[in-house]
Amino acid sequence: MTTATGAAFAVVGSGAPGTAAERRGVRGRDPVPEPVTEPGAEPGADRAARAAADGFRFRGVWVATVANRDWPSRAGLSAGEQKAELLAHLDKAVERRLNAVVLQVRPTADALWPSPHEPWAQCLTGTQGRDPGWDPLGTAVAEAHARGLELHAWFNPYRVANHTDPARLAASHPARLHPDWTVSYGGKLYYDPGLPEVRRFVQDAMLDAVRRYDLDAVHWDDYFYPYPVAGERFADDASYARHGTDFPDRADWRRHNTDLLVSEMSARIKELKPGVAFGVSPFGVWRNRADDPAGSDTRGGVATYDDLYADTRKWIREGWIDHVVPQLYWHIGHPATDYTALLDWWNATVEGTDVALYVGEALYKAGDPGQPEEWQDPRELSRHLALAAGRPGVGGHCYFAASEVTRDRNGALATVVADHYPVRARAPRAASPESAP
Repeated sequence: MTTATGAAFAVVGSGAPGTAAERRGVRGRDPVPEPVTEPGAEPGADRAARAAADGFRFRGVWVATVANRDWPSRAGLSAGEQKAELLAHLDKAVERRLNAVVLQVRPTADALWPSPHEPWAQCLTGTQGRDPGWDPLGTAVAEAHARGLELHAWFNPYRVANHTDPARLAASHPARLHPDWTVSYGGKLYYDPGLPEVRRFVQDAMLDAVRRYDLDAVHWDDYFYPYPVAGERFADDASYARHGTDFPDRADWRRHNTDLLVSEMSARIKELKPGVAFGVSPFGVWRNRADDPAGSDTRGGVATYDDLYADTRKWIREGWIDHVVPQLYWHIGHPATDYTALLDWWNATVEGTDVALYVGEALYKAGDPGQPEEWQDPRELSRHLALAAGRPGVGGHCYFAASEVTRDRNGALATVVADHYPVRARAPRAASPESAP
């Protein structure tokens, strides 16, 4: 995410088909599953029509684990306490009539499952590499599915640590065993995306979870090359000298490296488990129109293409991803990055492709006294959904993040639910024969 933590998914779609995997009929799902009608829902043609329209829409929530942002609430809780908090987040998603949870399972090159590649995550016990005494990812998958929720495993490919001291990592951490794989930048430690051995390793580490668990999707956030830090440069001279000689421009070489990460991972997921979707949640601005006539009518200070070396538009056009969840974390009418302008750009970008579009929503800004006045209005997010309903490419929304779904500081999510989620929309796996025990 573009917040302090960073984040995004798939397998549900618009009123038309969902992700590319669904459109191919990989999982044998019915085209439009019936919505779940809640007890006490009033009958009538209007409600039935709205429920049918909502029956195949994505309603997700991000659950961030890095720095214990959402879960666990703090490091060092007992296994029982950790599990109770996790189940509370799942139950809250059901209560809010959501149908997907995007759980961060690889926050800092460590794992929320017993990985053979990387140590146990520090956010669980407070000590990286210490066994928490249970399998958080395995439990999350089973408990989410039992509640009719999709479970999307959220991975961060290249972030190693929110500090630069390798000695603070677990002794077995690959970044300690291969210090030449890492780059310190902006007070954090990253894997170098320019090294083919790094690219293969991080793919292997993530695919281990795909192989072990019945995941509905693999989810990546907006962090590829790191966000620019004033006065610093990302020190990849050595890898550029070794692998970038065919690229006269370092920026093009970096984008090529990210393209390879995405295209290779896409192919490997489809080979391993064709029914698992692959989605990316990029920063909301691909390029500004002032820099590229194909860009959005915005004046964003950061652009994924130019600053993160992530050509998200190309990934959509090439069909390397099944869904895209752009983080449109601005209010309607923002002078530099207007929500409506960005919504229209992304809607046009997915047009004619098999890539589903779900909009990332900044629930964390709603009611925050440090945000502009527009975010103090509990109806701001509801207006976002009303706008999106008129864009045929939009197939749903995802909310950052779980703590705010629970707290709902100014009632913005309650307003969304009242205005747009009259009944619970069943997740696609409920219509899949594969989901039967």
